[in-house]
Formats: sequence, C-alpha cells, structure tokens
Amino acid sequence: MQVADGVRVDGRCEGRFAGVADAFAENFRSRGEAGAAVAVTLNGEPVIDLWGGFADSARTRPWAEDTLVCMMSVAKAVTALCAAMAVDRGLIGWDEPVSRYWPEFAAAGKAAIPVRWVLDHRAGLAAITQAMPDGAAYDWDSMTRALAAQAPLSAPGRSRAYHSVTLGYLVGELIRRTDGRSLGRFLAEEVCGPPGIDYWIGLPPEHHDRCAEFFGETAGTLFDRSDPDSLMYRAMAQVPAEDFNTERFRSAEIPSINGIGTARGVARLFDGLAAGGVLDGKRLLSADVLAEATAEQWFGREDLLGHTRRMALGFALGLPGHLAMGPSPRAFGHTGAGGAIGFADPDAGLGFAYAPNRMHSGPGISPRLGALVDALYEAFA
Repeated sequence: MQVADGVRVDGRCEGRFAGVADAFAENFRSRGEAGAAVAVTLNGEPVIDLWGGFADSARTRPWAEDTLVCMMSVAKAVTALCAAMAVDRGLIGWDEPVSRYWPEFAAAGKAAIPVRWVLDHRAGLAAITQAMPDGAAYDWDSMTRALAAQAPLSAPGRSRAYHSVTLGYLVGELIRRTDGRSLGRFLAEEVCGPPGIDYWIGLPPEHHDRCAEFFGETAGTLFDRSDPDSLMYRAMAQVPAEDFNTERFRSAEIPSINGIGTARGVARLFDGLAAGGVLDGKRLLSADVLAEATAEQWFGREDLLGHTRRMALGFALGLPGHLAMGPSPRAFGHTGAGGAIGFADPDAGLGFAYAPNRMHSGPGISPRLGALVDALYEAFA
C-alpha cells in the first residue's frame, strides 16, 4: 500500500486493529517516519505485522519483511529475561552479593552490592570514570575489569541512576561467570534460537546485510554529547553514536543497547512473557520467578536522564504519560533510545514491538510510538 510519496507499507493487520495500520501509515505522512516495523502477537497469534519506508537515510533501500534494526535499550528487557532465567536455574540470587559470583567486583567498597541493585539501576555504577581507549566497548574483559575496579558514583541502594551502557556488562558478566556462556550466546541458544526469533545481542556476520541504518539527530537524546561534564556524557563515553552502523558495533555484545532484530520477533518473545514465560510451548522460566522479576522495585525520578520510571528487575513497568505500554500497571518491557519499544501486557495477553530506524530526538515518548500504542488499545475499549 502506497502511503506517501515513494513510501510503501506492507504486511498484514487484522481488521479490528485497523487503527494501528492507519496510525502507522500516518507516521510516514506527517510524523517524520523513515523506516519502521510494528508487530503485535495476541495469545500466541500474530495479529499485526507491518513494515514500511526505507532501511537507509538515502531512501535507496526499501524496508523488507526481514529487515533488522538495532532497537537499543529494548535489549535491557531481554537481558533482564536472561538474568531471571539464571535465577530460576539457581545460578544467581536476586539478593546475593555480586561479588559471590564475581570476586573482583568487591573492590572499591562494592562487596555488599546485591544482584538486585544492578538490575534496578541502584548499584551506583552508571559510568566508568577511568580513561578508556577507543574501542573499549568492544573488549569485554576491558569493560568488566574497569567495572570491577570502579568505585560507586553514588550511594548504592539509595541513589537511582540509569545504567545505560554498564548494566549489560554487569549482568552479562554474572551470566558468564555462572553459566559459562556469554549473554549473547545464552540468548541465542536458550531463548531466540529454538523458536527461530530474529533477535540477537551480537549479530552473526551473515545477517549484517539485512540491517537497517540507524540514524537521526542526537540532540536531546541519550547520545547528546554537548555537555562533557554530565553523567550522561560519561555513561555513553565508550559508545559514540557514529559507531551504530559499523560491523564492530553490530557484532559486539553490549547487552544493554545493541540488540538487533525484527519487530515480529520481539513481539513474539514478549507475548511469551505475557503468557507467564511460555514461548511456543516451551517454558523459559517459572511464573513465580517472572513475577519476582517484574515486581516494582522503585517509582520516581532517576538521575542520569531525569526521567520518571517504575522499575522492576531490569524491566521497566508501564507508566502512562511516561512509557507507552498501555493502561495496565502490570505491563513490562523496555523502550529503546530513538523510540523503539518491546513490551508484554499480561492483562491483554499480548506482546508489542515497534522498531524504527530514525531516532526521535524530542523530549518524552516518540509521538510515532504513542500513536501506535493508543490505536492498539482503542481496539480493546
């Protein structure tokens, strides 16, 4: 379907959700969408699977059914799932000190910091303060050594500062130390590989040619580098925005920000979480542990971006006006810088994902995302 000058939208959408298709088309007409996909899986069945626009800023490559895109911090919710699976298997415990599994982490007064505070952004480790060489983000051992040596930047357990990059290395090292596999490999072998979900943290080389370019104005985003004295600048210092479309960024495992996949795959994954942790008939983790992982840990303002959040253990919780996850307070998932999202709504029984390639650079929720979620829930009214 042609929706704007040179722009097509393809896919399928059940009739009751036609408003979502209309909102998706309008994103291209009037809200600055370049290329994107949106998908909803409801009680195990795909009901919306749409894609359109262009996979590159030059508008030379149409977005295809299998186009992949970096969904940024949506990866944090997927990483949180991996951590919850490790808890369910008895590998780690929410209230055990990180240093029990990673002895070097005890340095600089961190011996008592529990796993829980890492996952809910209260560990005081939102940034690495020592000078790191170019490319440090792609050297797992360098990053984890630096985090083990790092003194907390604020009072652990009391302060709340979004661990935009560091969370992935912290949780990933806990997985590596207890399971023996990297988080990306754990995800591929235990979660996404068996049901054939197109989503990776550490994209295999054979899939790089399917990637959309990720681009847009960085001012007003997490990647705004205009204030070198800010905590946000220091938190993102190892991952400059100019790296996003490079092979080294796509291939690396940065489990907090570089999950790459399709909206279709992410919606399926979150639909399984909405169903209590059962994906395609396979139980990923117990319903009890999933309930613990998605229980509210704190509600309020955090110090990195100044955003109001309801945080669970790695999952962000629904908060109308701040996070576009519909009306249910039990909804959980994560947004990604630029406007992406993946979330589960256990009350509606659905998984939702939106994956754009042009960043939204304004304050608050992307109007493109907000329009899609509003239209979705109008169908349930």
